[in-house]
Amino acid sequence: MQAVEGAAALDAPAKAIGKWVRGAFAREPLKDALSGTWLGHAVHPVLTDVVIGTFLSSTLLDLLGGDDGERARRRLVGAGIAAAGPTVMTGANDWADAEPVDDGVRRSGLVHALSNSTALLLYAGSLGAAGRRAAALRLGGAAALLAGGYLGGHLSFAKGVGPDQTVYDPGPADWTPAAGAAELIDGRPMRVVVGDTPVLLLRDGEQLFAIHDRCSHRGCSLSDGSLEGDEIVCSCHGSRFDRRDGAVRQGPATAPQPAFEVRINDERVEIRRLAA
Repeated sequence: MQAVEGAAALDAPAKAIGKWVRGAFAREPLKDALSGTWLGHAVHPVLTDVVIGTFLSSTLLDLLGGDDGERARRRLVGAGIAAAGPTVMTGANDWADAEPVDDGVRRSGLVHALSNSTALLLYAGSLGAAGRRAAALRLGGAAALLAGGYLGGHLSFAKGVGPDQTVYDPGPADWTPAAGAAELIDGRPMRVVVGDTPVLLLRDGEQLFAIHDRCSHRGCSLSDGSLEGDEIVCSCHGSRFDRRDGAVRQGPATAPQPAFEVRINDERVEIRRLAA
């Protein structure tokens, strides 16, 4: 992983691909569909299970199923190929939103895509072969698929591409001072840090609102965005959240923003997280 993430030569092609993907998938409702806004979490991991499951099952039949399962092997490979299209699109969409701010994500994501593309080509090639040659192509595809899966796991669990960016930071459970009441300007989002939690405060006349300031999608500061009616619009990728309860109004975010109760106590704005 150190070698992959240190390979600066990958930057030029990866940046070009990322820019193209962001442009190609920018329109709604395609963006929300690929991101998983409708599902409540990323779609890509669900689809990878289909591709990996069908492809590796065909290889297991090569190793354990004898000579009578060639029709089943071909059907499994065909199902994996059919699922590969939407899997590639959802993965590219998730990666393209994250790669501009992280060299490691950019480089390992490109190698992840190359590994999986190699696996796809090898498995597809096995459909035009027979006997040991087809089995060898499927075995090579399995090796490339496992390498790609390792890189995909690294992107998700080590680099944080996909998970809700607020999940480990719910905010204070008890009333905690956040800012002076006089500091709030009507209609202008204000970022404060309460303990270790970034919070967006907003005054609208006599009403006060507070939601987590770190966008659940890719961690951008929501206070750098804009206010449109009852919605906070993220400046990075355009996700929209209800200012009252943090609900997702439009993706690509899939998870809501944690929202807080707000009160003024002795000229200080205090917040605490909403009870579950």
